[in-house]
Amino acid sequence: MKRRATRAAAFPSGARIFQRMFTRLGCQGRPPRFLAEFYPYANLTHTIRLLEDTAHVRLSDVFRDAPLAVLEATAAILLARVYRRRAAREFLETYREFALHHGTRRRVTHMRRKRARRALSHPHGAQHNLELLFEQLNSRHFAGKLRRPRLGWSARPWRTQLGCFDPALDQIVLSSRLDREFVPQYVVEYVLFHEMLHVKHPIKRASCGLQSHSAEFRRQEKRFPLYDRARRFLNRLG
Repeated sequence: MKRRATRAAAFPSGARIFQRMFTRLGCQGRPPRFLAEFYPYANLTHTIRLLEDTAHVRLSDVFRDAPLAVLEATAAILLARVYRRRAAREFLETYREFALHHGTRRRVTHMRRKRARRALSHPHGAQHNLELLFEQLNSRHFAGKLRRPRLGWSARPWRTQLGCFDPALDQIVLSSRLDREFVPQYVVEYVLFHEMLHVKHPIKRASCGLQSHSAEFRRQEKRFPLYDRARRFLNRLG
């Protein structure tokens, strides 16, 4: 699949914002020259790289129309990370409020549908057939009523996660680390079952941020017949 060319957009006032926040945070030394732009990331991502006397800043283009206070908060958080300072609570709360706002989340979902990479591998793996397992789990645990998103294996083995449900792309992807002969079917079923629960229980906003594993989610997850055994195997898998 060919990826669309990405274009960054100028952020003319970005340099002044970052210079101002550099001073407010009390960062030591001479401030670098800031080159800032809005970049079409596939996620709500912001980056800053220091190269000699220049700081290259990229903010998600979802923030192009963000209020000044939000842009200042984002700058403070990025600078605090680089210069090992503590960002004030007001900055963290301002950023969090904007990032979790339903309008921002709606724009991020729309953005991911256009830009994010979709699963390319077939659900029929070398050892395990995700389509067949989905139908069996759906019948057994969801009365056959759970809608089926796109299913697939990751193109490369993931190290930090075993599975993922992406609501924007409407797909469940399992790490190809699990599609190996020595991995029991019940382990793959458990990971797939976990992601199916995410389809049933969408992410919700909570007081601490976005909640993806509610108490009810955890209760239903533990109803998986071989829950403890599957968890022990995955812990040993490392």
